[in-house]
Amino acid sequence: MERFQRCRGASTTTTAHPFVHDVRPTGMQKVLMILLGCIFFPIRIALAVLFFLLVWPIARLRLAGLSEADRARPVEGWRRWLFHPIVLFLSRGVFFFTGFLWIKVKGHQATQQEAPVLAVAPHSGFLDMLVLCVSGLPTVVSRSENANLPVIGALLEFNQSVLVSRKDPESRRKCVTQIKERLTSSGYWPQMLMFPEGTTTNGQALIKFKPGAFLAGVPVQPVLLHYPNKLDTVRWTWKGISWLECLWYTTSQFYTNVTVEFLPVYMPSQQEKENPELYADNVQKLMAKALGVPATDYVMEGLFPATKLGGLSLPLESPAGETLKLLKRHSFSSAQVETVMNTMIDYCHSKQHSMVTVKQLASLLGLADEKTAAKICSLYSKNDTLDLRQLCLSVCTTAGLRSPEALLHTAFMLYDSDGDGLLSAVDLSGLMAALVGVPQYNIAEMYTELTTRGQPTEAALYDLLTTHPTYQKFLNECFQSEGAGLAMADGDHFLKGKASSNNNGIHNGNGVANKKFY
Repeated sequence: MERFQRCRGASTTTTAHPFVHDVRPTGMQKVLMILLGCIFFPIRIALAVLFFLLVWPIARLRLAGLSEADRARPVEGWRRWLFHPIVLFLSRGVFFFTGFLWIKVKGHQATQQEAPVLAVAPHSGFLDMLVLCVSGLPTVVSRSENANLPVIGALLEFNQSVLVSRKDPESRRKCVTQIKERLTSSGYWPQMLMFPEGTTTNGQALIKFKPGAFLAGVPVQPVLLHYPNKLDTVRWTWKGISWLECLWYTTSQFYTNVTVEFLPVYMPSQQEKENPELYADNVQKLMAKALGVPATDYVMEGLFPATKLGGLSLPLESPAGETLKLLKRHSFSSAQVETVMNTMIDYCHSKQHSMVTVKQLASLLGLADEKTAAKICSLYSKNDTLDLRQLCLSVCTTAGLRSPEALLHTAFMLYDSDGDGLLSAVDLSGLMAALVGVPQYNIAEMYTELTTRGQPTEAALYDLLTTHPTYQKFLNECFQSEGAGLAMADGDHFLKGKASSNNNGIHNGNGVANKKFY
């Protein structure tokens, strides 16, 4: 927890980790919930599923027989006034049977002309979707993969949602265009609803808002979700209770309280219209103040929560730390981990590309079982291939296998794509991502700072990282990571800041895990 406190952003004063929620009933409360759950859970889930399934054919009927051109326009006429109230009723029924017997509403929802977009926070879990029932089923943005899911796909079609594939840059650009067109349509398209946090949290802080809801520069109406219950069961976060436990605990209570609060419409200034990031930050601070929680700069980068530092992302819990835990379960010693990492670095130097499959990774690790290799791969990538440079460099950083100078030299050699001794912006993005194990998308500021010092050489990068206050702090945080200390047994010396004894040359044992980078 100390690491979470140390990594907080400039805008926060909290020590809470907003990505963990592990509240479970205890004592008599647990006994009572088990007894009630045996009765309520099967009955409520059966009724909720029934209503959920009834939505399926009705949602499909709304656009049935329409051409692609007609589907690209908002549904009007009898298709709207006939099917919309039915789907709204059935949707409310689903949440009624899961325990939300009533929904308290504070404030008044603005019209589409007054506020084309509703910005809802905090985002706690899948049960937050009940806000759609209160707000009249506004359109949403969803992952394109969800369109293939039973019932969910039909509801997204009914809703005429904006679909985006996070893996496809062209899809993301198209999504931005669609959002802007809809939000500036002067009432032609229905109101949109977005969760600007982009992921679920425990509600103890607001994480950094994504700019999607603010790109068009139109007024937004902030909407707050409150769950004033003795036992907070609705939150499903990065770590904590599972979605099934969340559903069990929620349906096992007599009822669950929820309040939807509509705040006054936020009118952006000209500066905010021109700067969506500023607009998002100011709305985040306003909503955090109304909730009585801190506004933080926490984000989700890839699969791991991170905090922002000078545009760079520093993970709260590194994938390298999780990797070391997995290797420990396979009885890897400190020396074995170091040997494997050195072998991987040599592999990257000898090959024209560093991408490996799960099978190749298992072979490099000497694992007969590919499941562990697949798990490691999933920590760094959303598909079944992995950039080996990111794995070995982040593990070396976390475990302190090389000195900062030696590790930076290795990283530079691996990411100097042209072999000319100079880094491009893409090279720098990859290099910094490899050191910490999470993507670095906002590298422009750092690259500009690097090139103002002359040619983007290894010496210039080292100078930047050891003299610039922000990047000094970033690298110092990397090499003081506590993730490694959690990963292996106490007997593994290098995880306490001491490299194993078989180092040679640049593989030193100078305690770099506890050493400042400057």
